[in-house]
Amino acid sequence: MVWPAACYLCNMNLTPLTAISPIDGRYRDKVQSLDAFFSEYALMKYRVFVEAEYFIALCELNLPQLKTFTAENKAALRQIVRNFSERDALRIKEIEKTTNHDVKAVEYFLREKFKELGFESLIEFIHFGLTSQDVNNTAVPLSLKESLQQALIPLLAQVIEKLKSLSLEWKEVPLLAHTHGQPASPTLLGKEVYVFVARLVNQKDELVRLPHAAKFGGATGNLNAHYAAFPDVDWNAFANRFVESSLGLRRSTPTTQIEHYDYLAAQCDAIKRINNILIDLCRDIWLYISMDYFKQKIKAGEVGSSAMPHKVNPIDFENAEGNLGIANALCEHLAAKLPVSRLQRDLTDSTVLRNIGVPIAHSMIAMHSIIKGLEKLILNEAKLKEDLENNRVVVAEAIQTILRRENYPDPYGALKELTRKNEKISAAEISAFIDSLEVSDAVKRELKAITPFNYTGKFSG
Repeated sequence: MVWPAACYLCNMNLTPLTAISPIDGRYRDKVQSLDAFFSEYALMKYRVFVEAEYFIALCELNLPQLKTFTAENKAALRQIVRNFSERDALRIKEIEKTTNHDVKAVEYFLREKFKELGFESLIEFIHFGLTSQDVNNTAVPLSLKESLQQALIPLLAQVIEKLKSLSLEWKEVPLLAHTHGQPASPTLLGKEVYVFVARLVNQKDELVRLPHAAKFGGATGNLNAHYAAFPDVDWNAFANRFVESSLGLRRSTPTTQIEHYDYLAAQCDAIKRINNILIDLCRDIWLYISMDYFKQKIKAGEVGSSAMPHKVNPIDFENAEGNLGIANALCEHLAAKLPVSRLQRDLTDSTVLRNIGVPIAHSMIAMHSIIKGLEKLILNEAKLKEDLENNRVVVAEAIQTILRRENYPDPYGALKELTRKNEKISAAEISAFIDSLEVSDAVKRELKAITPFNYTGKFSG
């Protein structure tokens, strides 16, 4: 049976309520900045930019055919990119209906603009000697580079700064550690948070260091057409200058018709590592909340559960974990698929590459949720103290290690007999055990001074 209203859906306009993807729907307000890098409009604008800058670079070779193109003409050409509008993008889509080729439609759009500007005699040097992948494989890495620099990495930096501030705030707070889910030697809450800071900083730096590579070499990577037309020009040197100086990318060479995507795959892997660290963070915070180590700030009017009024669920960390998982699945596919292409080129990379912004978007949605969740946390120091007090047994490691220092016979065995029981070991029992030891009074005083509250070690951060 078909839902009666379904027949009307095909006539609905695209809005955050009607979008298929939650990126463009429920979460649009969190990732709208990515429109400038990954939308169809953005891809067209980046392509127009590459074509325009390429034409200007050709003019700077002083080829006799292009000597009439003046500095004022270059400024007018760059103004086309600067003023690129949604109307221009729609015109390119209109042209594409005829060409059935998206990059050729960009070329024809520029031909129209050249005619409007009076550059008709130079039209044949638009897209001169290029294949579509010379445009795509420069436009896309440029959009990815700028999205990371202007959107993802600054947001990740906000997550790191929030964690840093919490680490400093909780620097002296003792925390009962749990290894294998069991009470273990105490630690410091600030240090546990700083572990994530250090890991994220390291991986952020790795992501920043990775080059943004681009292919630029004609139909099969050898600049055949360029050398055929102007054999005396050092086209490889030109291509290096254009990609690296004009576009700010690293030119891959040699290549087939398409970019290797090896560095792009490495970027996907780097993002995935960052996301894995964030998943680890989300799960730890979730567990701390479940253990009552953290309460959460309550906002008037908010509902934690549709059925249980008392609940304040850790939804921000759960939302983040889910979005990070989606992002990682896409990153994994991009990293595995894009570097593989049949012979000099097949088309499988094209549709896949159009989704490059999707894992970035899900990663950013997750980071927004993490920041929101961290800001809700209220430290429940009473519960932390209660758990430390109820697990005096965790000082056993310290006692046996000091006894080792004193060359006491089999201290591990002695502590094991005392502590490995299915019952709570009190401070009094530990004190009585210490009194029974054949060690000096000074060592006994040293041992008795150790508590779960001060046996926390030190960390630098």
